Amino acid sequence: MFKNPLDRFRFIALIEGISFLLIGITMILKYRYDMPEPNKVVGMVHGVLFIIYVLLLIQVTYLYKWSFWKFSLGFIASLIPFGTFYADKKLFSK
Repeated sequence: MFKNPLDRFRFIALIEGISFLLIGITMILKYRYDMPEPNKVVGMVHGVLFIIYVLLLIQVTYLYKWSFWKFSLGFIASLIPFGTFYADKKLFSK
């Protein structure tokens, strides 16, 4: 399925981005409908995916000899909603 580390990283970036968006939905459930359980689960999953994303970002930066600038943009993208989707198209697909 994953031919190389970059493919694995791009897959995790996609899943991490989706989990970031799900956090927004579960925040509405938590604060508007008093349902904190989904937020706890999605929050934990998102946290684990974020850690995996950063570790894989470090790995592909080293293996593909990316610049510090590209690494920094990849990291910043993980902090912004829809950021990993944009970074995948502009940074990681080349």
